[in-house]
Amino acid sequence: MTTPDPAAAEPAAEPTVTRLGLPDRAPLGGLPASVRIHEVGPRDGLQNEQTTLPVAVKAEFIARLAAAGLRTIEAASFVHPKWVPQLADAEQLFPQLAGLAEEYPGLRLPVLVPNERGLDRALANGVGDVAVFASATESFARRNLNRSVAESLEMFAPVVRRATEAGIPVRGYLSMCFGDPWEGPVPVAQVVEVGCALLDLGSTELSLGDTIGTGTPGQVAALLAGFAARGVGPERLAVHFHDTYGQALANTLAALQGGVRTVDASAGGLGGCPYAKSATGNLATEDLVWMLHGLGIETGVDLEALAATSAWLAGELGRPSPSRAVRALTG
Repeated sequence: MTTPDPAAAEPAAEPTVTRLGLPDRAPLGGLPASVRIHEVGPRDGLQNEQTTLPVAVKAEFIARLAAAGLRTIEAASFVHPKWVPQLADAEQLFPQLAGLAEEYPGLRLPVLVPNERGLDRALANGVGDVAVFASATESFARRNLNRSVAESLEMFAPVVRRATEAGIPVRGYLSMCFGDPWEGPVPVAQVVEVGCALLDLGSTELSLGDTIGTGTPGQVAALLAGFAARGVGPERLAVHFHDTYGQALANTLAALQGGVRTVDASAGGLGGCPYAKSATGNLATEDLVWMLHGLGIETGVDLEALAATSAWLAGELGRPSPSRAVRALTG
């Protein structure tokens, strides 16, 4: 009879798990050396949240994002409070942001303006960057702006002109660039036509939005090629992906391979799309930064500080962050 070994009977020790604070860098060829992240969490993210945060929390959120190294932070929207009640306090928010630009050189705090009235409010608050929001499809233009695509461009024309005359750059957002819940897949030529019209008004940058998250990398490459054929290079374009079907990072990589160097993202994956079932919202900034840093692409962002900021805000919102990187780094 064999005598049991007491040591062998003891349960194995639990393995030690080391959480990686930063990804290992393994660059790929053909990618930009740096990327500018256009942070949209305080505007595009919060406007889709059920919880309306106090203005002091919004101001602290923006300050924390700036401290984490983000230098373009879309702060608010000067849309009528009836339509976006979550951002109705824009006039109260901007005085609380005074001094951030001095503390963080190069910081830009753009706002969304829907029309000339919104521009007037933005100018009165000393805003230095504005954006307008157009649609590539007639269905969404009617539902979002109560106008046709042509009528919405006519509405934006004096906004862009007046802002430009005041020395304020205007960003043009173009939604439904890949798929529309009412019209289905959107032809490349249609997107290019509306996008070029928005640029022709005087927009300094065009952000191409996958509003319902249905796009795939091949579609991204085809759309960039469509703009290139019209003489619009990637230096004038940005991309704005939703992660509804898990394609946001893959689509971003395709855009980078096409020469795009500006990527929209939302801290903690804030926001969502009300037009897509099970939409998971904007591409999370932390997930984006993890990939970019892993590729050796500079962003100027402190990933751990950013993840901590999003974890803090998730607590203010009373729900966990949907960002995988935030959960991995702070869980």
